[in-house]
Amino acid sequence: MLPLFPLIAAALTLPLVLGVVLPAVWSRQPARRTAARAVLRMLLDAVRRRG
Repeated sequence: MLPLFPLIAAALTLPLVLGVVLPAVWSRQPARRTAARAVLRMLLDAVRRRG
């Protein structure tokens, strides 16, 4: 049986990458890039506080 944790982690990471990281990098609209960057910063700060 495959370990479940890596599959769950991948399932949670993929939407994050597609929904936040890619728009922050490739959007042509400055407002969208700024908003995505702010969300990404908040998520990374939350992860750092827990770790």
